[in-house]
Amino acid sequence: MKCKNFQDNLLLYLYDELPGEERAAFEAHRAECAHCRQALEETRSLHQLLGQRPAVEPSPELLVEARQQLEEALDREEFGWRGLLRGWFQGVPALHASRAASVLTILVLGFGLGWTLRPRVNLPASNGGFMGADLGNITSISQVTPDPQTGEVRITLDTGRRVTLEGSLDDPRIRQVLQFAVRNYDNPGIRRDTLDALLVRGATPEVRRTLVYAMLNDPNDGVRYRALDAVRELGWSPEVRDAFLELLKKETNLGVRIGAVDFLVANADQAVLPALRELATQDASFYVRMQCIKAVRDLSGEEF
Repeated sequence: MKCKNFQDNLLLYLYDELPGEERAAFEAHRAECAHCRQALEETRSLHQLLGQRPAVEPSPELLVEARQQLEEALDREEFGWRGLLRGWFQGVPALHASRAASVLTILVLGFGLGWTLRPRVNLPASNGGFMGADLGNITSISQVTPDPQTGEVRITLDTGRRVTLEGSLDDPRIRQVLQFAVRNYDNPGIRRDTLDALLVRGATPEVRRTLVYAMLNDPNDGVRYRALDAVRELGWSPEVRDAFLELLKKETNLGVRIGAVDFLVANADQAVLPALRELATQDASFYVRMQCIKAVRDLSGEEF
């Protein structure tokens, strides 16, 4: 291997991405060439320094929106999407893993943008009623569209037949389906849209319980974060305070934890002081500890 080839492969070597034969040639050249050994060590040091910088992560909301777009596309374009992806993987077995991942990312972003720009079709309302017993037969929910101006909600679903429900949360059918979707439906994008619809009536005890349930129990980080926003909009109350304290005991996603502690600290009172003391000394997140230390100091004058 020549010095130029060595230089071209430095990053691939550091990321352990060189195939076996090329890696052997790389290491043989490293043993022979002092100049290239120095270049490798300088690159490794730079790589380690950059690795100490905090990682920039996509927001939970962006993740859930991207996943929703991909899932809808896969569901609705079964033959086109799935056939394309299946054929693509079968057709390029020799692609290196990192390069394949890059190409797939471009494909997903491209199709996701195309789906976002694709016009939605207004489906005609179905004739016939919809009873609560039909909830157990829901096979898919393809659309939950709230209108923040009127408070109306449009829900398109299948229960063995296409059903379109339109109305306000005063309609028990609408409330039943939305609460069912939050607690049971497996599409995180639909669950997130459902939270937006429920916010129209966030003050009712039934809806408040559903929002708190989603914040504490939804399996998707992005949906839990949106539910956290929804619960914050309910205002401060003993019920909301207890929900946030419970969330901080069990939540593992740092973004959700930070959102929770910010709200808790902003409304901190003597009732939350013991929990803040515990978080200030034991939480794994430096940010959470610092926020709680400041809140405890403001409330009680204690120093850590």
